[in-house]
Amino acid sequence: MSRLLFILRPEPGLRVTMETAEAYGLTVLGCPLFEVEAVAWDCPDPSGFDALLVGSSNVFRHGGHNLEKLERLPVHAVGEATAEGAREKGFIVSQTGKGGLQALLNKVKGREIRFLRLAGEKMVELDPPEGVSIETRVTYRMRDLELADDVARAMRNNGGVALMHSGEAARRLREECDRLEIDRTKVTIAALGPRIAEIAGDGWEGVHIAPQALDAELLALAERLCQ
Repeated sequence: MSRLLFILRPEPGLRVTMETAEAYGLTVLGCPLFEVEAVAWDCPDPSGFDALLVGSSNVFRHGGHNLEKLERLPVHAVGEATAEGAREKGFIVSQTGKGGLQALLNKVKGREIRFLRLAGEKMVELDPPEGVSIETRVTYRMRDLELADDVARAMRNNGGVALMHSGEAARRLREECDRLEIDRTKVTIAALGPRIAEIAGDGWEGVHIAPQALDAELLALAERLCQ
């Protein structure tokens, strides 16, 4: 008998991933642990920048009309999902990273480049290399949600595999397990990337990382872990 798969991401990704996982033949429960809200922001003069630095596809989902003013700027995206979000909005992606925004920045060491960073309210601190400047605009925020009753009950009674698409989801799951006194040793984490696994922390049955930061790779990993 296969283990339960918990998918804990906001819409619209939640429904898409649940339907894909069900097509794999997996038994799935899901709920969002946070929702994303747009934030009003002022757009600086694009001529003052060489490129955009973006750490989440939420920027392109919730950035609003100001994004249209920045379309001439190439995007340095933290990963493939963010890069795809940029392309869908008509942006050119100059660089797609692996391993976080700092690793992405380190690749431009030795160059002079002026970044406009578009980010969420909660963001990682960055140490730009010499010659690199960063100006930041917050375009969205996260609002915490509670673990749904049916998901919490199944996680407590049966355990299973939790799919983690973001550091925010990993943080919220850890907090909700503590609040609801859910035994973490019954839950295995399948994380989209190393930073997400790091945020999830210790105490789980196991923590596994997808070989590439792609939804298909994460689901393939989850399928193996659920057997």
